[in-house]
Amino acid sequence: MSGRFDAPDETSDVVIVGGGASGLSLAHRLTAVGSPTMTLVEAPDGPRRPPERTWCYWDQGTGDFDEAITASWSRLRIHATDGSQVTADPSPLRYHMLRSTAFERLVHSRLALSPGGRLLRATADTVRNTVDGAEVRCTGADGRTLTLRARHVFDSRPRRDLPPARTQLMQHFRGWLVHTDADRFDPTVADLMDFRVPQPAHGLAFGYVLPLAPDRALVEYTEFSRAPLTTSAYETALAHYSRDILELGVFTVVSAEQGVIPMTDGRFARRIGPAVHRIGTAGGATRPATGYTFAAVQRQSRAVAAALRDGRAIVPPPHGRRALAMDAVLLRALDTGRIDGPDFFTGLFRRIPPERLLRFLDGATSPWEEWGIGLRTPIGPMLRTAVELPFLPRRSHPAPRSGGNRR
Repeated sequence: MSGRFDAPDETSDVVIVGGGASGLSLAHRLTAVGSPTMTLVEAPDGPRRPPERTWCYWDQGTGDFDEAITASWSRLRIHATDGSQVTADPSPLRYHMLRSTAFERLVHSRLALSPGGRLLRATADTVRNTVDGAEVRCTGADGRTLTLRARHVFDSRPRRDLPPARTQLMQHFRGWLVHTDADRFDPTVADLMDFRVPQPAHGLAFGYVLPLAPDRALVEYTEFSRAPLTTSAYETALAHYSRDILELGVFTVVSAEQGVIPMTDGRFARRIGPAVHRIGTAGGATRPATGYTFAAVQRQSRAVAAALRDGRAIVPPPHGRRALAMDAVLLRALDTGRIDGPDFFTGLFRRIPPERLLRFLDGATSPWEEWGIGLRTPIGPMLRTAVELPFLPRRSHPAPRSGGNRR
């Protein structure tokens, strides 16, 4: 006799749904503070499990993820559309690259050492509030169903629909991990934005190069626009960038990664009922005008872990009101074409001390510093956009077809 049997229910204090950057980060923080019992639900091996991804962030000194960092850089470079360069030293900050596989190993090892920690490989089918907490119904790789019950559930899965917004763009990209037949890269400097690529009719495009060795690098093509490209279009753009602009010569593509990140001024709900909370991009952690996510995820994860340690469950706003207001203006100005994207970002790196600019992109600057930065932007178009924003309706926009945060 054969058949599929449901597994018995399991109970823990916290369930984290999703093993991406936000789910792994929260699990890591909870093991560090000696949390109560916790289950991290990750998709089993197969088509639902995402391929390896790259996450980048800047930090100073030693950090919590040092053993998982693939590479880091003390200098950042911007290439303007005319070929001129801006090289910035944001000391004491460094730019770090974290590969998802290495981050998973780090967090999984912490979970294995935590008395109350557990990793469950299963597909989360439904998440709902209950009278005394919340439950997550899962399906394992063997087809058995399991119900997880918890006091609090933190859901990092991508939303099916994005909240209504006045402006929505998408940051979409495809990258190659390349190995060249000769030394072509400077491992001491990362190319953050290379605007020498052909610019689209709407939005902006840039190359992105993270050198791992003189003959190895992650090379990406990125656009800020309203809709993603086809894979073949990304491949064509990457081939042109690698061969004609970077002049890499003969190279081998070792692996590829692709993703879409929403850039929207929609208002993200972080709490879905008394016991279910959204975290990461699903909870609004992505910076609307730049797509940066990883640093906000760390702030959010630290705050959630501290609150749970004190017997509370909160998911604080990942970005302050000033930062979101400024981003709404910039996003609208980019979308309308009132400002030239490549000139705008190149100008910021030319005119603003790099350490201050990176803190600004992370939302860690004072009002006085932000005022000074604002005076170095195209004031007329930005003011016109700021005046019209309150009168614009919030409308529904298509959600990204696939996710993948790289920053």
